Amino acid sequence: MIKHIVLFKLKDEISVEEKLVVMNKFKEAIEALPRVISVIRKIEVGLNVNPAESWNIALYSEFDSLDDLKMYATHPDHVAAGKILADTKESRACVDYEF
Repeated sequence: MIKHIVLFKLKDEISVEEKLVVMNKFKEAIEALPRVISVIRKIEVGLNVNPAESWNIALYSEFDSLDDLKMYATHPDHVAAGKILADTKESRACVDYEF
């Protein structure tokens, strides 16, 4: 099994209101993916509520294998969900590990 954890930081110059709109739209799109991508075992998106921290979004998901993770990553619906953050994302950090 593979755990896939991704953190996103949005650009500082974007207003809090705009960040919330984008973050909620991204969360909704990602959490809808299990209905169309069967290899997802678990997925959730957390929106940071602690203003003292620099990362805005945490994505947690589980897959049976790295091949399944690759299928998810390249699926058109996942790619479309990722584009929601395209104009607002400053940086991304990712860790994939076996458990």
